[in-house]
Amino acid sequence: MAGHYTESHDLFRKTVRDFAEKELKPHVDQWEDDELFPRWVFERAGELGILGAHYPESAGGSGGDYWYSIAKAEELPRCGCAGVPMALMVQSDMATPVIADLGTQSQIDEFLAPAMRGEKIAALGVSEPGCGSDVAAMRTWAREDGDDYIINGSKTFITNGTRADFITLMLKTQPEAGHAGISIVLFPTDTKGFAVSKKLKKVGNWSSDTAELFFEDCRIPKRYLLGEEGQGFRYLMQNFQSERLIGSASAVAGSKLVLDEGIAYGRDRVAFGKPILKREVWQHKIVDLATRLEAAEALTYRAAERYNHERYVAHEEVSFETTRLISMAKAFVGDVISEVADSMLQFHGGWGYIEEYRIARAWRDQRLFRLGGGTTETMRYYIAKLMGL
Repeated sequence: MAGHYTESHDLFRKTVRDFAEKELKPHVDQWEDDELFPRWVFERAGELGILGAHYPESAGGSGGDYWYSIAKAEELPRCGCAGVPMALMVQSDMATPVIADLGTQSQIDEFLAPAMRGEKIAALGVSEPGCGSDVAAMRTWAREDGDDYIINGSKTFITNGTRADFITLMLKTQPEAGHAGISIVLFPTDTKGFAVSKKLKKVGNWSSDTAELFFEDCRIPKRYLLGEEGQGFRYLMQNFQSERLIGSASAVAGSKLVLDEGIAYGRDRVAFGKPILKREVWQHKIVDLATRLEAAEALTYRAAERYNHERYVAHEEVSFETTRLISMAKAFVGDVISEVADSMLQFHGGWGYIEEYRIARAWRDQRLFRLGGGTTETMRYYIAKLMGL
C-alpha cells in the first residue's frame, strides 16, 4: 500500500477521513431514518476538493492520479454507512469520468466542473425496468429533430435520481442497431417531459436516494451528445471499469472496519465465563476473514495500479487484461465482503439482528455490491470471455 501513496496522498486521505468521521458520521443515523442526506454534503465535499482530486484542473479538479480516488473510497466508509459514500462516488467516479474523457469544453464547463465543486448533483442513467446488466437490451431512445434529440423511455435503480441536476444518460439513437445504436447524452433534469416517477425503497443503503425516472418527448440539443453517436456501449464499458474498481476499494475498506468492530465487540462480550473472542472457533474464523480481505485488497490494488498507469500515465483505454483483473476483483470482493458481514452478524448473536449495532446496517448495505455495476454472475461471464473460455 505504501508504495502507491505520497505525502500528498496521505494529506488528502486525512482530509477525507476527517470529513467522514467529524462532519458526516454524527448525522448518519438521522439520514438513514430520513432515507436521504442533505445537499450540503455534496457542496462540502466539493469545497474540500474530495470530488475532483483525480480530475484535471481544466475539468475543475486538482490534477491528481487515480490513487487519490482509491484513498477517498477507502476513507468515506468511516462515516458509518454505505449510502452516503455510494452517492458521492456516483458523483465523482461513475456519472462523470466519461465527461472528463469525451466532453467538449462547453460540456465540461456546464456539467463536469460544477459537479466537481458539488454545485450540481449527477446521476448515471443506465439500468431500465426491463434490463440491468444486459445493457444492449435498453429501450430508452432518442430521435433526431433538427438540432435536437427527442427522448422517450424510462430508467430505474438510479442513485441520486430524485434530486440530480443532470443525468449521464445511456440511450439508443439507432434502436435497431443493438450495441452499435447506443449513445450517451448529458440530460438536464429541468427538461420538460422529465419526471421522477418513483422513489424506490431499498433493503440497504437507506440514506442514498434511488429512483425510477420517466422521459416523455424530452427535447435536448444535440450538442449534449458525448463523443460520437453509436459509440456509447464502448464508452460505457470503459466507464464501468472505474465504477467497479472504486466500488471494490470502498467495499474492502468498509469490511475491514466491520471486522475491527467485531473484534472489539468480541473482547468485551462474555459468554460461558470468557470473552467470545477467546473461543478458538471464532479466532480461526476471524483469521480466515482477515486473510481473505488482505487478498481482496491486493487484487484490487493490482487492478488499480494497471488502471492508473493506462488511464493517468499512458492516457490509453483500459486494456483487456486490466478489465479482466477489475472484473475478478469485483467478483472476489463481493464474495468476501458478504462472508465478513454474515459472519460478524453471527458473531454478535441476537444483537447482530438489532439496529442498535452497526453490523445490522453493514449486513444490509453490503448486499448491493454483488448486484450494482454488473452482477457477480455477469462479472464471471465477462472473465470467461476474456480468458477465451
